[in-house]
Amino acid sequence: MDISDINLPGLISVIVFYVVILLVGILAAKCVKYKDTDTSISEQSAVAGRNLHGVVGTLTMIATAVGGGFINGTSESIINFGGLAWTISPFAICVGLTLGGLIYAGRMRDRQYVTMLQPMLENFGRLPAFLVYLAALAGDLFWTASILNALGSTISVIIGLDRLISILVSAGVTVLYTMIGQMISVAYTDIVQLFFIALGLVVALPFLYLNDSVGNVGETSDVWLGSIDKTRAVAWVDLAIAMILGTIPWQSYFQRVLSVRSVKEAKILSIIAGFGSLLFAVPPFLIGVFSTATDWSNVSITSGLNPVAANVSSMVLPLMIHEFTPLPVAIIGLGAICGAVMSSMDSSILGSSSMFTHHIYKPIFRRKAGDTELMWIQRVAIFFIGAAATAMSIYVDTIWGLFVLAADIVFVIVLPQLTCSLFLSKTNGYGAILAFCAGTVLRLGAGEQSLNFQPFIFYPYYDYETGEQLFPYRVFAFVISTFVLIVFSYIMRSVFKCGCIPSSWDKFNVLEHGSVKYDLSKDNPLFTMETFTDSSYRVR
Repeated sequence: MDISDINLPGLISVIVFYVVILLVGILAAKCVKYKDTDTSISEQSAVAGRNLHGVVGTLTMIATAVGGGFINGTSESIINFGGLAWTISPFAICVGLTLGGLIYAGRMRDRQYVTMLQPMLENFGRLPAFLVYLAALAGDLFWTASILNALGSTISVIIGLDRLISILVSAGVTVLYTMIGQMISVAYTDIVQLFFIALGLVVALPFLYLNDSVGNVGETSDVWLGSIDKTRAVAWVDLAIAMILGTIPWQSYFQRVLSVRSVKEAKILSIIAGFGSLLFAVPPFLIGVFSTATDWSNVSITSGLNPVAANVSSMVLPLMIHEFTPLPVAIIGLGAICGAVMSSMDSSILGSSSMFTHHIYKPIFRRKAGDTELMWIQRVAIFFIGAAATAMSIYVDTIWGLFVLAADIVFVIVLPQLTCSLFLSKTNGYGAILAFCAGTVLRLGAGEQSLNFQPFIFYPYYDYETGEQLFPYRVFAFVISTFVLIVFSYIMRSVFKCGCIPSSWDKFNVLEHGSVKYDLSKDNPLFTMETFTDSSYRVR
């Protein structure tokens, strides 16, 4: 790497931005005090003492949705993935957060859970909860790795800094402040990051609009508006439903829901955050529109080609800001991109580490773990999950395809289990395990084109020429998973109740659900159902 090739103003701006974020995270951890003295320090750290007020709660919820994949992906979708017609994500997130607020947030906050995994652990037992955690962890890891990968490529191209260094520094700063302050640091750094996102993108818009290289967008309306072919209409509906409902079952969202001060705020802030995220989609949408009418012939990074032809469509937003705005504006815009990635990464690694610490490590491995031990386990989990995502972003080339697959599995597996554990108390671990298996097989069976993973289930209307599944396989797998969970739970309950199977074989305690406390020294902790009476996990 030649020092003379580095964009020094851009490098300095990124360094300043990272220092500011790190300082805000440390100061938030030191200065913001928890008011709730009835709960453990580890629980308070995970949910910010359940004391996030309206403004902070709303902004951190929006920042969680408006991450690196959101702003970069919106612009890329306009130019490369079917225009506005197929840019479903912003609308899906808006509707998904609204539904989450109306249906799930109130019950989760009212019961004062610590993580999204807790209702599944309490209703289904440890093995089903552990399996669901693996699905959620995969989604978080692949999502974090994909956006880190994109950030590293962006910084290396625009600033000239080595991609490996870019990824390591970005991940290191994020992991450090998340380890120090956990939820409270993440919430307050989200505000700063959201400010940079808004400032960087909004300021760039007038300069892009007035740039001589940006032509008449009316002439390219067929590109940026897009269309939905009749043969793919069902696939569009399938994707839209999956993205809407798939917005809900993520710990990063519920961590905010569980951190606000009341049930009412949890509902209202979710809805506000949904519409707020839609508002934040406007600048990247417009930048994507401008890119369709831009003359790229003088852009050396793309060799004079447009980003799609140059195979760098994922970088269309940073390229537009870098190439067609003044240097000061471009520097602020780069801060926006870094902020978006960090706001996504900190939420993901904190969410997965919280679930592991409170509802995997303690119930399964160390039932008697004290508060200090849990705090350190949380920090260690943050470090290793962050390190794993970083390693994936460096060494794996097909991360985005893995994330798409993992996100589908979260929708197909986690949402049915979460919904049934919250609203259908008679469902149990037997149904949960079978539903997990059914959902996984049905989704994996559809294959994944972006991974070159061939299907072994050829659903109706499968296009053998393009290899595309035109059947709504995501929604189908979700419906079957939910159906299996409910029906098999009731079948197993009836079988044990009538005595067809000895009650001694009932590993998930369906007959005495919620009434017996097991001796963990005698039972295999993965295969028993237990009512939690520990104050750290009680439903208050």
